[in-house]
Amino acid sequence: MSHVVVVGAGQAGAALVAKLRSLGHVGQITLIGAEPAPPYQRPPLSKAYLLGEMDEERLWLRGPEFYAEQNIVLRLGEPVTEIDPKAKTVSLGDEKISYDDLVLTTGSTPRRLPALVGGDLAGVYTVRTLADVDGMKAEFMPGRRLVIIGGGYIGLEAAAVAAKLGLDVTVLEMAPRILQRVAAPETSDYFRALHVAHGVKIMESTGFERILGEDRVTGVLLADGREIEADFVVAGVGILPVGRLAEAAGLPLENGIRTDSFGRTENHHVWAAGDCASFPWKGGRLRLESVGNAIDMAEVVAENIMGADKVYHAQPWFWSDQYDCKLQIAGLNTGYDRIVTRGPEGDAVSFWYYKGPELLAVDAMNDPRAYMVGKRLIEMGRSPDPLAIADPATVLKALLK
Repeated sequence: MSHVVVVGAGQAGAALVAKLRSLGHVGQITLIGAEPAPPYQRPPLSKAYLLGEMDEERLWLRGPEFYAEQNIVLRLGEPVTEIDPKAKTVSLGDEKISYDDLVLTTGSTPRRLPALVGGDLAGVYTVRTLADVDGMKAEFMPGRRLVIIGGGYIGLEAAAVAAKLGLDVTVLEMAPRILQRVAAPETSDYFRALHVAHGVKIMESTGFERILGEDRVTGVLLADGREIEADFVVAGVGILPVGRLAEAAGLPLENGIRTDSFGRTENHHVWAAGDCASFPWKGGRLRLESVGNAIDMAEVVAENIMGADKVYHAQPWFWSDQYDCKLQIAGLNTGYDRIVTRGPEGDAVSFWYYKGPELLAVDAMNDPRAYMVGKRLIEMGRSPDPLAIADPATVLKALLK
């Protein structure tokens, strides 16, 4: 009976081992995680968990009893030090574990500010793991001064939590606008206005020189020479795929661990899924950082380990919660040349991304109907007339018929 070893006990790893058992895999399954906690949801870390509205056990995807009942060996708090595709072994220090199939679901890690600019000072944080958020929770006290470096979704979610808790919040963004890398100007404008209305200071086109302080943060020096006082700093400057083990084992990387359309690496007994993996997409390659991709790709890899030969067709979707706004995103907006606005209707508005006549993506704020219809249309390969989308008289569900 074959032994499947999964390295990385996050969303993808948890989805993969559960799917293997549900498909009838009777061999041994071992799930190895570097963190001591069982696989858990990451999105609530920077929202409900940081706000104190969710305890740790509610973050868990499944309780430890599930893995015991399913005869899945859970090795937690044990980082893998090496993989050897030729010998088909995984090393945890001096211990070697043999496998028949290996899946890398190692996820991603935050970009960290270098020590040269004060990134190693006490009071500088990133938001990725349970330990990260536990380490910064005590800082979130009313009246304290927080500077967030980076105006992407992680930074803005942290800003929303801090503002709700009564902190003095400043967001620094080097680009001309927040969310520039991931969203249209219309979406940037929406969230800028939302944050300003809650008292957050948004400073765009603003570079920083370094974080000030001897041992602990006291402020931030901007590129133009100004200083901002700060009690602590959150760095939200992007994340990187974790491919160190694959690279050391000689497996090709290409913006993540390179896989084929089945999720298999260059070695036919080593697979990858989730944030760490890049896969074929519309003539190029794509790596997605999302819960949906982690689950969907992991489940396809599980099916393929069982012999399905199933191509992974990504259906990208994302979300972000800030204050009372729920942003839902369907599709990928890369290459758009036109934005069509629907609404606002009450507090609901949506922005539809087109490239020529083709609908690429939808950003829906407090508008689940626009999100669901847009997602279905994109999955069906259908692109409605932009004029129909903009017309408030158009019944969106009718576009699906």
